[in-house]
Amino acid sequence: MKIERGRTVTILAGRYRPAPIKQEQIPLPQKPVTEKPAPAKPKQPKPIKQKPTPAPAKQVAAKPIQVMPVQQKTTPVKKPPVKPVQVKPVQIKPVQEPTTSTGSGPIKVLFCIAEAQPYAATGGLGEVGGSLPKAIRADSKCIDIRIALPLYQVVASDVRKKFKFLGSTEIDFAKRKEYCGVFEYKEGPITYYFFDNEKYFKRDKLYGYGDDCERFAFYAKACIDTFKITGFKPDIVHANDWHAGLAIVYLKTLYKDVKEFAKIKTLFTIHNINYQGKAPYNFMTEILGLDYRQKSVLEYDNQINFVKASIVCADWVNTVSPTYAEELKTSEFAMGLDNCIYENAHKLNGILNGIDYKFYNPKTDKELFANYDRKSLEGKAANKRGIQKLFQMQVDALIPMVVYNGRLTGQKGVDLIRDVIDSILAERIQMIVMGNGESRYENLFHYIENKYQGKFKSLRYSNNLAKKLYAAADLVLMPSLFEPCGLSQMIASRYGTVPIVRETGGLKDSIRDFGCEGGGNGYTFKNYTAEDMLYSIRRGVQDFVDDGPEWDARIRTCMDRDFSWKGTVNEYIALYKKVKKLK
Repeated sequence: MKIERGRTVTILAGRYRPAPIKQEQIPLPQKPVTEKPAPAKPKQPKPIKQKPTPAPAKQVAAKPIQVMPVQQKTTPVKKPPVKPVQVKPVQIKPVQEPTTSTGSGPIKVLFCIAEAQPYAATGGLGEVGGSLPKAIRADSKCIDIRIALPLYQVVASDVRKKFKFLGSTEIDFAKRKEYCGVFEYKEGPITYYFFDNEKYFKRDKLYGYGDDCERFAFYAKACIDTFKITGFKPDIVHANDWHAGLAIVYLKTLYKDVKEFAKIKTLFTIHNINYQGKAPYNFMTEILGLDYRQKSVLEYDNQINFVKASIVCADWVNTVSPTYAEELKTSEFAMGLDNCIYENAHKLNGILNGIDYKFYNPKTDKELFANYDRKSLEGKAANKRGIQKLFQMQVDALIPMVVYNGRLTGQKGVDLIRDVIDSILAERIQMIVMGNGESRYENLFHYIENKYQGKFKSLRYSNNLAKKLYAAADLVLMPSLFEPCGLSQMIASRYGTVPIVRETGGLKDSIRDFGCEGGGNGYTFKNYTAEDMLYSIRRGVQDFVDDGPEWDARIRTCMDRDFSWKGTVNEYIALYKKVKKLK
């Protein structure tokens, strides 16, 4: 950048050296010197002196008399002051335009994310994409936020019918060009831009293909290359996770000398640093179209790393909880990028996510067996009976039900559940595990289901069923090895289900143990051990069995904790204002 600034200075200096000031100083004094004696204007005062002597010569006097009124018409300068009065209101209009671009008008944000409910989502990222921009737009008129998405095959046909085709362009890669169609869709206050390319996005799944890096490199570049088609030039490009991060990298490398992009600021949000977007080294030149001068930006561990490049290039970096922002500075949580994050810690902060309280509302949720709220909890008991009947478990309100809802991966702490599953099920308990993931875990839980029929159920993930489970369960288990934010503990609390969590990332920021000074809203354990997790489960089960009416008080305590986007939205609005002012 220093080199580039140096170039800019020399260019500006070059422009000022041949400035027209020197040319004006030389010719201008010569021209007026020669022109003053030439005109016949000095001869006009002579006839003025002759006016008194040739009094009878009316014809001669008539000419100067006609000249005098002409001078009188020019001398009364009464009309010119009237004209500037008319010009003043005209000058006010252009003054308002620059104030809009400097901060008095809405800040324009292009929210680039690979998922957004209800159009395309696989987990927490889609939850955020579908609810955070809506919450920001609904809460503040000072932010004009619009969402950029790939047009996946899974986008429903009834939604596609409402699309407006804006145009198409070709996205330049290193050795070829790829078609990109641009569609606009408006839902309430939110505008969505969908980028179409059937080669990349007409597939059964959102991810999991060998060319994922190329697919999302295309998407990230489309976010920038379609400004003219959408007619929306943002003040801030907000890229989420590795899928969209290259939009920031392109702005700071390939497009760094484009004047119309010079004032665009960038924000990169890390939702889960475990997924970084890695590609072979030649991907930089053969696909991205970048040269070796950008090697220091993109290269990490002898390969291209999308997240590393996004962190380096972004004007600001944030993540989805304050604790996770601190954890990322350590080798234990940064997945190899701790040095990169530590070097950029001056532009890093964490903001805890929230959930959509309209979508997750036990009082109005049509997916439930029965609706309820904190004042009347009878409906929650009805949902428990519904699940017990559905999965042929003993119908008994006094048997505690524990639910795990999440991906079946090591990150989510499934190893801990595996290690003590027999001890858990030795209790008078019912347990349901729902999720997709590694086959070793899926096979394990199918085996456990056969072993403990009527007490344990293993299910594949289902959106509709997930809400029924949150409403039916007494306890929800989240023993994560690391958890950037976590949404299950928030959704469970909304439905009056008490969380059991490990103290990490967003789980630590959102759930406090009931035994803490000042009270809490769940059960927590610090060490990543199966024994500590089992102890917390037994605490929750025992409190459920023993407390009776006091357990309802715990349910209401969880429901009273506000995990909506209200507080988060204010933090993001403040962050957008801060990023826009960065130099």
